[in-house]
Amino acid sequence: MGKNIVEKILADHIKKGKPERGAEIGIHIDQTLTQDATGTMAYLQFEAMGIPRVKTELSVSYIDHNTVQIGYENADDHKYLQSVAGKYGIIYSRAGNGICHQVHLERFGKPGETLLGADSHTPTGGGIGMLAIGAGGLDVAVAMAGGLFYMIYPRVIRINLTGRLQPWVAAKDVILKVLELFSTKGNVGNIFEYGGPGVKTLSVPERATITNMGAECGVTTSIFPSDELTREFLKAQDRESDWIEVMADPDAKYAQVVEINLNDLEPLAATPHSPGNIRTVREIGEIVVDQVCIGSCTNSSYKDMMTVANILKGQKLHPGVSFVVAPGSKQVIENIIRDSGFASIVSAGARIAESACGFCIGNSHSPKTDAVSLRTSNRNFLGRTGTKSANAYLVSPETAAAAVITGKFTDPRDLEKMGIAYPEVKMPARFYLDDSMFIFPEKTEGKIEIYRGPNIGDPPQAEPLRDKISGIVTLKAEDKITTDHIIPAGSKMKYRSNVPKYSEYLFEVIDPTFYERAKAIKASGKDNIIVAGWSYGQGSSREHAAICPMYMGVKAVLTKSMERIHKANLINFGILPLHFKNEVEYDQIDQADELEIADIKKSLEKGQDLFVKNITKGTKFAVTYELSPREKEILLAGGTLSYVKKITK
Repeated sequence: MGKNIVEKILADHIKKGKPERGAEIGIHIDQTLTQDATGTMAYLQFEAMGIPRVKTELSVSYIDHNTVQIGYENADDHKYLQSVAGKYGIIYSRAGNGICHQVHLERFGKPGETLLGADSHTPTGGGIGMLAIGAGGLDVAVAMAGGLFYMIYPRVIRINLTGRLQPWVAAKDVILKVLELFSTKGNVGNIFEYGGPGVKTLSVPERATITNMGAECGVTTSIFPSDELTREFLKAQDRESDWIEVMADPDAKYAQVVEINLNDLEPLAATPHSPGNIRTVREIGEIVVDQVCIGSCTNSSYKDMMTVANILKGQKLHPGVSFVVAPGSKQVIENIIRDSGFASIVSAGARIAESACGFCIGNSHSPKTDAVSLRTSNRNFLGRTGTKSANAYLVSPETAAAAVITGKFTDPRDLEKMGIAYPEVKMPARFYLDDSMFIFPEKTEGKIEIYRGPNIGDPPQAEPLRDKISGIVTLKAEDKITTDHIIPAGSKMKYRSNVPKYSEYLFEVIDPTFYERAKAIKASGKDNIIVAGWSYGQGSSREHAAICPMYMGVKAVLTKSMERIHKANLINFGILPLHFKNEVEYDQIDQADELEIADIKKSLEKGQDLFVKNITKGTKFAVTYELSPREKEILLAGGTLSYVKKITK
């Protein structure tokens, strides 16, 4: 029987476990990436393992998140990251070189290899046929130390593309359609594999847009074939030698096949406050737009920027709109300058932001009160823009550019009535290349002194799992709680190296009083327990959404369901992830209830359900868990750092 692309790559990389659906496997990781918001803690954890040099084929440390904030904290972290990179054999991508996913696609990604990144949008690499997976920083640190990455052998869903995108319809509309079909929950353990005749009509940047936002569905990753178009892209990057063909066999089998006819798609938008709230642009109507932000790792490529430039050529910014453009990399900027696109964007009235994550994570260019903000980024969670009252919509560059001109939500197809022709943008046969913003490591391990600023602390350690958890429901949350809700990005992210300080902002978006309650409960000798609904931990791979709760004494998180990366992060930091066996029990728990979970070790050993006593209500109910034997050992050891030290003694 033939194999699909995912099966082929996994077959070359599985080192532990069997390729059986639902089984835990350990895979070898070829490449890793980190960014500065996750990297500092990841490298502190790597240092704690005592490994003299990274053991991957290639590891890159990118500076792309916290590049414009006020204060010494970020600059100190960047200096720390540069010194770590030099000491341990890691390529360092300086601030200004670009967004990690865009740059990695351009300069380092290889078809058929595995990439593990401390960022949830690492699946961007699937656009060139990599098995690229987002994870918490500690998992990436383990991979850099030569350890395996553990995952559940996936259920592979083929998304069969036919036809061709019509003028003014974009790759962003393809992934928004996928989100409409699959939603943002219930997809844990799946991988999207794209195929069909429509694939050959999509450039690598378009494919990367689609794989990037598969993360919003909660799948492990997404992947396209590596074909002649992939070869042409790598050749244009002077990397043709990195190309191999990676295709599914004609008789490959899939758990599910979904058909999407590209001819039938129209401009779409994700409405507030979830990437899964999909409507057509025509349905939304002519809402007045206050801000347009074009860029982010999703839509900041040469093709995206030149498309916008050609739409805006000779046009001027509507007086009611604030307009920001963030090209994805230094390479993109240099190439659109050479091809006259940059001048059109600037002439139209754009404010040019750094090639960084900036507005996407809410650390710059926050919109006004109650604003309508159109963004080509990948998330529109409540408060993510930095303005809690703002309404962010996720759209294609074409739809965003239309609003720049008209000042309102506009189906870009209507621009033709204004005499604006659809821009056909061809990929360059050769990109202008300049790798001077990379610092490539010399073999100087042990000779470089690590820089540590006053905001940088040691990674906190969890305590071994106790046999009984006795605590208070510090927070009862609803469905779709994201990692942004748990611990904010934006202006607070500069405290990522200072866990005690960062913990003060836990859950501030939905409950500003959480920190003080958790602090008081911890001081009383009780445990903190979090209760939540469906799809807890959506969004970023931000492991601080587990580290900070652990620091504040959270011992268990009880939900209807939780997302893959966040669950792994909870385990990594010694927090027990539990699920309601009967969801009606969620409705019978109130915030501040006192709960007790006993006989934990015995139940885990035997694979039996745990029982929760609600002492306040005088009730008792069963809860379940999905933990491999290895994950149980990690919890019992007190988290992955303690576990790694234990098994390497």
